[in-house]
Amino acid sequence: MTLQDKNAVVYGGGGALGGAIARAYAAAGARVFLAGRTPGRLGAVADSIIGKGGRAEIAQVDALDERALTEHCAEIARQAGHLDIAVNAIGVDHIQGEPLSSLTLADFALPVDTYIRSHFLIAKAAARQMMPQGSGVVLALTTPASRMTGPGYLGHCVACAGVEALTRHLAGELGGAGVRAVCIRSHAIPEAMTHGSHSRRIFERSAQALGIDVAELMAGAARGTPLQRLPTLDQLAQTAVFLASDAAAAMTGAIVNLNGGSILD
Repeated sequence: MTLQDKNAVVYGGGGALGGAIARAYAAAGARVFLAGRTPGRLGAVADSIIGKGGRAEIAQVDALDERALTEHCAEIARQAGHLDIAVNAIGVDHIQGEPLSSLTLADFALPVDTYIRSHFLIAKAAARQMMPQGSGVVLALTTPASRMTGPGYLGHCVACAGVEALTRHLAGELGGAGVRAVCIRSHAIPEAMTHGSHSRRIFERSAQALGIDVAELMAGAARGTPLQRLPTLDQLAQTAVFLASDAAAAMTGAIVNLNGGSILD
């Protein structure tokens, strides 16, 4: 199996994206540690993994709590012997569609602070366990907003751009110790909304402002890509498996586009 004998922690593992990645990691042979703030959702993902013969454990951890993250990663390493993969798949509902003239500083700062701070803290906690062993992968998730000019998603744009910049810097910071930092830049995933993603609330507000429904919004987004389609949860998950595997051992600092060609590097 691609990730046989690997130990992976997925923060935000109870969410639509984190859950999909965790299931794919387990199917690829990894032992998965699911972490987040909602035990019920984490438990549901763990049960689905265990029901298919995989290995999964859960822990209630706030990805913005440095001490909790440090202790959690250290405990995984003690319990499992090593920590090989750390994924930041947390999500936070935030304001989009509001122009600069009426956007409050608090609404702007919420996604910026949450996504950048959480990834810094997750990377720091995981790297403490990975660097001594000389290997490991830290994976982030962003969206094409990191490279788009807007209007209407100032906070989200800066948050995604910041996480991508952090990924590139982490590659240089940790590469000498054999630890890789990679990122998936994914377009909207329509099916994630039916799996409890916070994106449903964001897209519903955006669609309402345009006088259309969410299905029309997603259809328009798909038409705006060269491939005329948006990514699926499985495609996201399988990309995450590849990036965490030894097949991608020469990749670090990479921002992998999973957006139908809407943004090109």
